[in-house]
Amino acid sequence: MPEKTKVTQGEQTTQTSPSAPSAQTTTVRVPMTAEDSGSLMPKESITKAPKTSHHVTLPGEKDEAERAKREAALAGKAAQNPPKTAIGRWWRKLQASQDRITLTMAIVALGVVYGDIGTSPLYTMQSFVAGQGGLQYTDRQSVLGVLSLLFWSVTLITTIKYVLIAMRIDNKGEGGIFALYSLVRRYGKWLILPAMIGGAAFLADSVLTPAVSISSAVEGLKSIPQIEHIFEGNDHITLGITAVIIIILFSVQSRGTESIGRVFGLVVMIWFSFLAVMGVIAIGSNWSILEALNPILGIKFLLFDPNNKAGIAVMGTVFLATTGAEALYSDMGHVGRGNIYITWPFIKIALMLTYFGQGSWILDNQDNTALYKVDGLNPFFQSMPGSTMRAIAVVMSVAAGVIASQALITGAFTMVSEATGLNWMPHLQVRYPARTRGQLYIPAINLVLCVATLGVLAIFKDSEHITAAYGLALTITMITTTILLAVYIWAAWKRHVFAIVFGIIFLAIQIMFFLSSMSKFFHGGWFTMLLTMAILGIMYTWDQGTKVERAQRRHMTPKEFLPALDALHRDFKIPYFADNLVYLTSDADLRRLDTDIFYSIFANHPKRARAWWAVSVQVTDDPFTREYSVENFGTSYLFRVRIRLGFKVPQNVATYLHQIMHDLIDDGTLPKQSVIYPKVDEDPQVGTIQYVLVHKALMPESKITSRGATSLRIKYAVRHVAGSPSKWFGLAAYNPMIEVQPLFLSTNKVPALKRVALRMPKRPITLQQIREEEAEKEEIEETAVQRAEVLVDDAIEHGSMAAVAVAVGGRQTARAVDTSEHDATVQEAAKSAKSAKSAEDKADQAGQQRQAAHVEHADEPVTASDQYKRHPRPGSSVARAAKASDAARSGAYPAKRRSTPNFDLRPASSVGKPQEDDTSATKE
Repeated sequence: MPEKTKVTQGEQTTQTSPSAPSAQTTTVRVPMTAEDSGSLMPKESITKAPKTSHHVTLPGEKDEAERAKREAALAGKAAQNPPKTAIGRWWRKLQASQDRITLTMAIVALGVVYGDIGTSPLYTMQSFVAGQGGLQYTDRQSVLGVLSLLFWSVTLITTIKYVLIAMRIDNKGEGGIFALYSLVRRYGKWLILPAMIGGAAFLADSVLTPAVSISSAVEGLKSIPQIEHIFEGNDHITLGITAVIIIILFSVQSRGTESIGRVFGLVVMIWFSFLAVMGVIAIGSNWSILEALNPILGIKFLLFDPNNKAGIAVMGTVFLATTGAEALYSDMGHVGRGNIYITWPFIKIALMLTYFGQGSWILDNQDNTALYKVDGLNPFFQSMPGSTMRAIAVVMSVAAGVIASQALITGAFTMVSEATGLNWMPHLQVRYPARTRGQLYIPAINLVLCVATLGVLAIFKDSEHITAAYGLALTITMITTTILLAVYIWAAWKRHVFAIVFGIIFLAIQIMFFLSSMSKFFHGGWFTMLLTMAILGIMYTWDQGTKVERAQRRHMTPKEFLPALDALHRDFKIPYFADNLVYLTSDADLRRLDTDIFYSIFANHPKRARAWWAVSVQVTDDPFTREYSVENFGTSYLFRVRIRLGFKVPQNVATYLHQIMHDLIDDGTLPKQSVIYPKVDEDPQVGTIQYVLVHKALMPESKITSRGATSLRIKYAVRHVAGSPSKWFGLAAYNPMIEVQPLFLSTNKVPALKRVALRMPKRPITLQQIREEEAEKEEIEETAVQRAEVLVDDAIEHGSMAAVAVAVGGRQTARAVDTSEHDATVQEAAKSAKSAKSAEDKADQAGQQRQAAHVEHADEPVTASDQYKRHPRPGSSVARAAKASDAARSGAYPAKRRSTPNFDLRPASSVGKPQEDDTSATKE
């Protein structure tokens, strides 16, 4: 038959040639191309997809460029005019180092770093008076003793340990316990334990600091005579005011610590100046209070003074004066070390003056019985001269409490960022609202801290109960920091004697702080310990899970992945999964490929694409870096891309990737792509793009301990809650695909299964058995029917009524075969065959008997009909056989040939029922 081929687009056509009506048309489908239909995208933009431009700059980029030019010009002038004095050379060297000092950042340091330690005067002496049992039990020796302990604790812990020693040990300008661990981790694996415990305790304490600082300041409103009646019996007012202030504080964190610090810095400068002036006024002419500078008085009061009602627990009160020291170290990266050095002397003098002023007021009012019944007596507010100054003190203390919270919040951001770099916490979205990378903002942590702080307010209600829980966790942080510092001094500085002395002195002091603070455990300290354990659990499981993940083979060389990808790219039998398949990876090495990406491409149904992309994003220290690098391995279908963005540049990967594709198309590296149908990015020159994020899962057979498996499960659960990178990189609007790949770990051999033989089935279960049984059944049916017909004929010929009855029954049974009752039918057919054989034998015997009877009684023939007439049995087989015999003799029932038996073609359901005809043999 002639055949004609017709080429069509789109739907298949089934036309035949008119000149050859009998010809067959073969239709070949050709894919639709842009040349055939053109682009079907709307001419007017609808989705308003973002695009890149070389003529657009980010906000602040021009200012940063101008600032850099000015600094370069000043540096050039300075190089032309070298300093002539030693002080000038020292200053030039200082300004060129990380310790550079600027007036702006010094003010920021006041607002960011010293807020926590600046609010300690609000509650430290109040805690001391309460611990002594009241104002009446605070004699001169106890006041001088506690002031001595305060002065030397601040001097040793804050000034010597943190300002002079710890701040000399930084990790690229960053401070804090995690930055310190990054420097000492190579000296011992066991150091991970104190680092984790200290970091968890610091973060737990960050929750209580905003609550205790702000609530204690707001409660100062109760001490103003003009409005104190408003708060009598109604503590919910101060609680509500505190909650509102906390919410506002956390809401402005996204503006950055530099913007906040400029405002807070001026406030803190005024606050500390106010503390110093009020301290001097409170001291008055009683400068004998300065006897407390003698450390012997502090030791005597702590160990030997019977008037010390609190005993060693008084060190828990003293510790409250040093709580801001750890935050000072953590915030070093925000403001710079030099700016802390230049401002700390002013801060310490102001603190000591206010503490000594409160002590002097206590001594002056020890015999004032009117103050004995004051509930929650606070020497700070009571020492203010007049109600006006007291009101000013309350307002300023509220501002100082907010600033104290800011110090801990910024410190928490730094700690979490460093923990993420150590792979102890999930990767979170980080923003850099200021000019320096050290000033950062983490939205997720900000939200968690806000909710947790409000929860603390709801649980403890007021500052007195919060103070009972405050400080316990922070003593743990200070102990662990001392351990890490001693290790660094021993191993890095090689000053062994100094390391031993440093460790002994500071561990002794801080262990004493810890033991004294343990008395707070049942009064609220359990809360911070519970938070510490929870945070520690997250860090530990994340670290263990990361170690398990790194045990797998994570990367492949070009020799391993290129042949398979090339074969898949040329396999036209597999349709395209997408024009461009884009994977996000954290690996910045462009000369290799992640195993996760490779097996994602080939898992289940291979994902064939015109081009595969593996993209990594790096954040640089320069605020406005925008650059990328590409490796294509000599192909036109595989591209490893590294995008480097400044910390101030939005990480819009989808937008930048379109620019990269256009650049590669323009230089011929990437083949041209065309688009027919509309898509969200509205780019007609780039094909469809499918973004893929790969998550990991643990196979049950993996060779891993139960602890490692549990760590992995917790890690994946935390990562699910922490958020998806698709939101951080601006991919959420492009429907990225989430895939799960197994961890490629070594697996345990699984014991083999034992095959158990099945019992022989009673019924056929295979197609071949079913067909053989059907054929066998049909053969049995045919044989049984033929034999029954033959037996009937023989019985009729011999005239045996009994044989005819048996034969007829066998024939009917043979015809009643039903396929649904195969086994019963076969057995019945076998019985029928036996009955037929027996009937045949009886028929032969009956014939012989008839012949003998005919011989004896030739004149009296006896027939079956005669027997029937003598013994009538209506409906019996004998009656039916007699009728059949008579009919056969009369010719009404003709004999059939044995070679061509007549089968009963009635359905099985009608077998055994009488046929509706006039034959007398069948009616009955």
